[in-house]
Amino acid sequence: MTLVDAHCHLEPKDFPDPGEVIARARAAGVHRAVIVGQFHGPGDFGHALEVARAHADFLVPTMGVHPHEAARCTPADWEMLETLCAAPDVRAVGEAGLDYYYDHSPRPAQREALERQCALAKRLKKPLVVHVRDAHEDCHRILQANGMDRGVIHCFTGDPAAARAYLDLGFFLSISGVVTYKKTEALQEAVRFAPLDRLMVETDSPYLAPVPHRGKKNEPAHVVETAKRVAELKGVPLEDLARVTTANATALFRL
Repeated sequence: MTLVDAHCHLEPKDFPDPGEVIARARAAGVHRAVIVGQFHGPGDFGHALEVARAHADFLVPTMGVHPHEAARCTPADWEMLETLCAAPDVRAVGEAGLDYYYDHSPRPAQREALERQCALAKRLKKPLVVHVRDAHEDCHRILQANGMDRGVIHCFTGDPAAARAYLDLGFFLSISGVVTYKKTEALQEAVRFAPLDRLMVETDSPYLAPVPHRGKKNEPAHVVETAKRVAELKGVPLEDLARVTTANATALFRL
């Protein structure tokens, strides 16, 4: 069995030795992971590219501006983002998106940042990695209006109606450890509804550790627990779930 962690963050402040993290992931059956690079502040896009390039046989990077930081991004940062995303080894733009739960940036700034990254993904012919929380209607509208038909809704936590809307656009849905938590019936129903060939699994490390690791720091090895739950919900053997979700991630991110 081989799995892909379709979305993780491995910044040095959380994982000083990524080699150890990767070794544990490989031992668990994870053979690749998508490391998500993010804008942290003016002139600072973190360490994802550095970490990915040091472990290129396991990690592939993305780069984007998270909605939390949308209002802090300067014109120079937008120029830097385009340069970074144009690099051949950067496989996607994002994570971009909308977060109306925390509203760390004003909503107009979030929407503008998402539209900018839609346009960038189109120009570079790369997929878009989307974060969305409590903002499905606006997110879908912006993706549709910008002709986005290639990407993934990361850490999807919506209901079947939201799943259908994104699937109709052509997006994949990536499922995190949230699916293993109690009181997530709507998400579980959405997983049952979505076609297997449109699903991925992820950790969003170091966040959202699945049961039985909930409350601890998450890491790519733990994606196995999420895969087990998704396989159960889909009524398929874990090996089949791993094979199809790996194929999906491989196709989208050119692994």
